[in-house]
Amino acid sequence: MPTRNVVLTDHQATLVDTLVRSGHYQNASEVLREGLRLVEQHAAEDAARLEALQKAAETGWNDIAAGRYADVTEEGLDDFIGALGQQAASRVRASH
Repeated sequence: MPTRNVVLTDHQATLVDTLVRSGHYQNASEVLREGLRLVEQHAAEDAARLEALQKAAETGWNDIAAGRYADVTEEGLDDFIGALGQQAASRVRASH
């Protein structure tokens, strides 16, 4: 297994020591590996969110191009948003 030297701040070193002493980890390497797993997980989640947003944007633009949209006046915006919230709540209830 490759070995690396890393520089930690005093706060980070104290945190690593505290986690090891707590018994959650056997040594500093386990703490750092767990941290790297979390970084990797966050990066994957961010990529998945970005992909979902890109797909949603594409769907939205396609809907606009096809005329599938409704103009909402400023006066009707609160009612429109409220109706969307009710639709979302109904879908959540129906899925459980």
